[in-house]
Amino acid sequence: MKTVSAEDAIAMIPNGATIMVGGFMGVGTPERLLDELVRQRKSELTLICNDATVPGRGIGKLIDAALVSTMTASHIGLNPKVQEQMMAKRIAVDLVPQGTLVERIRAGGCGLGGVLTPTGTGTIVEEGKQQIRVDGKTFLLETALRSDFALIHAFLADYLGNLSYVLTARNFNPVMAMAADTVIVTAEHIVPVGVIAPDHVVTPAPLVDYLVANR
Repeated sequence: MKTVSAEDAIAMIPNGATIMVGGFMGVGTPERLLDELVRQRKSELTLICNDATVPGRGIGKLIDAALVSTMTASHIGLNPKVQEQMMAKRIAVDLVPQGTLVERIRAGGCGLGGVLTPTGTGTIVEEGKQQIRVDGKTFLLETALRSDFALIHAFLADYLGNLSYVLTARNFNPVMAMAADTVIVTAEHIVPVGVIAPDHVVTPAPLVDYLVANR
């Protein structure tokens, strides 16, 4: 694990990269990294996230700057700019049921090929997907999701990169930290090793590649 500035962290991300971004409606989202993505004008991004937040906040900043070409998310309903760009064919949106989305990410982090779920059977969700019968019940094979980078936000990080989250700000962050080739983290507080009790570590240090230094 290396400590870097937000500028240097985002400089490693090329245009066209696939990025997972933690957070739920802006809660637990690495805002500093998103601001830096906008500042450096990283474009044609493929984004995997829970939602599109709202204009001017969280993921919405990337949408406002028209930096996203493809988005996989569970809902976009509170961000009209995503809808506008989708209707104008400037962004491709893949809407995935929220439980299915997190399990696909978890599968990617665990080295699995995908998950079997009954969610979406008998609807347009099943179109083009493999159907598998198990004990007389039909399941859809939903393939695993991985990314080039994951942008994660924690409440506490220690000098080795162990992470702890607080309340609902935990959300998608831990599973995304398992499912990316390179994990970049911001934290509210960076503390000495030992401050985070071992049984409070949610994301262990070996998963973290870069920790962004606090100003």
